[in-house]
Amino acid sequence: MNVVLWPEGAPLAKGDQPADQPSMTAYLVESDAPAAAVVVCPGGGYWLKAYHEGEPVAQWLNSIGISAFVLHYRTAEDGYHHPCPLMDVQRAMRLVRSKAQDWNVDPHRVGVLGFSAGGHLAASAGTLPDIRYTGRPAADDTDRLDARPDLMVLCYPVISFGPHGHHGSRDNLLAGHTDAAELAELFSLENRVNGHTPPAFLWHTADDEGVPVQNSLMFAEALSRHNVPFDLHVYRHGRHGLGLAEEDAHVGTWTAVCAEWLKANGF
Repeated sequence: MNVVLWPEGAPLAKGDQPADQPSMTAYLVESDAPAAAVVVCPGGGYWLKAYHEGEPVAQWLNSIGISAFVLHYRTAEDGYHHPCPLMDVQRAMRLVRSKAQDWNVDPHRVGVLGFSAGGHLAASAGTLPDIRYTGRPAADDTDRLDARPDLMVLCYPVISFGPHGHHGSRDNLLAGHTDAAELAELFSLENRVNGHTPPAFLWHTADDEGVPVQNSLMFAEALSRHNVPFDLHVYRHGRHGLGLAEEDAHVGTWTAVCAEWLKANGF
């Protein structure tokens, strides 16, 4: 089931083509009681969205009893930059909560999961919940709801736009902004953690050549400093962009470990 985030047209849309209409694909589980839910943000450097970090991940979440929503957020490939991606993920979080009864979802157990640049978007949702990009002067009922995720799963995430960050993601997200330097500081998310940041599960590989492991290490250190519960798992070897990592017997254990963490957190 594909759900358009703004049926009457997305804010800042450049046209009316599918790429101009951010949406999410719902993968709902059958459950007697309302299920936990996770919004999934595929990676792709804020340029595109990687399929293997979307639907297969949603199917894995379904297999452990969690409803999933794969977010088709706007990216630079189609001419979209900040604030559109954050606007889209915030709207997705609010929309899941607004449709909780229809979709048999618990509105108090809605998390976010992201890979690489999608991890940056997921972490932005968790660390910048007070920045409201509703896209309209007067918020509708959905836009009045909370966009803060109840937890975050961050997979080899881009966290910083500083020295250890991913410059491609930074450039794609902030292109065209005259205040890009200030925005790069805002979106260096290791500096945005506070005591209200939701719990996080992070995993990375130590030799990731695409997004340095320092991104996860810096975020974990910030979480620790603010007493925010987290799991951090660093695998000794593995290329960037592994997704579920089913072809790697060692790194592929992350899904089982994460499933236990989700369970421990009430998901």
